[in-house]
Amino acid sequence: MYPLVLSASTIMGDEVVNAEHEKLGEIKELMIDLGAGQISYAVLSFGGFLGLGEKLFAIPWGAFSLDPERRAFVLDVERDLLEEAPGFDQDDWPQTENREYVMEIYKYYGYEPYWS
Repeated sequence: MYPLVLSASTIMGDEVVNAEHEKLGEIKELMIDLGAGQISYAVLSFGGFLGLGEKLFAIPWGAFSLDPERRAFVLDVERDLLEEAPGFDQDDWPQTENREYVMEIYKYYGYEPYWS
């Protein structure tokens, strides 16, 4: 059964896999567009070991689908594209006072922004 609503705390920490069910990382945070009242993007942690050396990536929320049986989110993105994606470090999050950054990540992953 596919849930209609999930709490943010339930989603954070969930495993993210690709279409081949290879682990890519986990959802670290959900970023909410306060003006639109919806999730703008998820922050995916990828790489590293025990939190060391991990890189964070902003991924459009629409790029994820839920696999309720595995309790994981599926991100249908080639690993190479993700490895080359613009990311950020835990101590240096992107500035999001305007939609320019969000527009760039939507464009990179080939998604139409939710506000257009």
